[in-house]
Amino acid sequence: MTKRPIARTYRATARNLGLLARRLQAGELVAVPTETVYGLAANAFDAAACRKIFRAKGRPTTDPLIVHIHSLRQLALVCRPNAAALTLAREFWPGPLTLVLPKTPAVPGIVTAGKSSVAVRMPRHPAFRRLLALAGVPVAAPSANPFGYVSPTTARHVVDNLGDKIGYILDGGPAQIGLESTIVDLRDPRKPRLLRPGAVSKKDLERSLHRAVTLQPARTGGALAARAQIAPGLLPRHYSPRTPVVLHAQIKRTIPAGEAFVFIRRPQGRQASNVFWLDPRGELRGAARRLFATLRQLDRQGFAKIHVELAGGEGISAAINDRLRRAANR
Repeated sequence: MTKRPIARTYRATARNLGLLARRLQAGELVAVPTETVYGLAANAFDAAACRKIFRAKGRPTTDPLIVHIHSLRQLALVCRPNAAALTLAREFWPGPLTLVLPKTPAVPGIVTAGKSSVAVRMPRHPAFRRLLALAGVPVAAPSANPFGYVSPTTARHVVDNLGDKIGYILDGGPAQIGLESTIVDLRDPRKPRLLRPGAVSKKDLERSLHRAVTLQPARTGGALAARAQIAPGLLPRHYSPRTPVVLHAQIKRTIPAGEAFVFIRRPQGRQASNVFWLDPRGELRGAARRLFATLRQLDRQGFAKIHVELAGGEGISAAINDRLRRAANR
């Protein structure tokens, strides 16, 4: 028998936000909308509450969580910011940028995989921001999905994957960006490192900091999952549907039945029923917004493989390709 979801979905009314803020304060989990993807939130200062996140997701404790704050006044409660971090925060926050900085003692080790640093950001989604303000505490929140699976970009995705494991979901509509935040390591502000590409690009960071930003190459090897990471989203296999994903610089026009083909832009002419695209005009931000929802849709349709065309160009294409390469890693 199919498990009946126990999670209740709430619209972002004043009454509901007040209720969910009290649930967070009481140590319970609340799935929340962000501009990137939906997250599974707990009071970041409550170690027992944060452990519930790992249990609900099946997430190893070696993979840390991102702490979300409402205002710059909260930053010093979570970490020790430096001048470079404040420069980026003032330009890109609220927004899809996460900074890795030395943590304060208030942040429990379960949040940071035992590391002395913490990943922190200020989200832009208006409903989540109101919830943060009402809760009055920073919240730790990874993506609201089983560990390693395709990230959720709607409240329905959260219900489908975690509806029998959590009680509360705040529905803020579809995620506007659709890919997780950019992560920058600023523990040494003289040597900033881009750990995970996102909507804030490497060029954006370099322009703001007036210095080069090193791109950390994706690492490989299954043993990495057993090591404590300094930030989430760094494992070689992640964001993966159950159906194998095959990547192509350019998809050839031979389309065998039983396998799905996903283009960045809608191909010309009449298309077979197993041909899909991420954006009609090939606009990359539109493609990013629809990527995870498309992978989830195709994963349910029984295809033997999902062939996906890599994005070209700069900026958000780096984030799209990063997620695709991790999704395809087996």
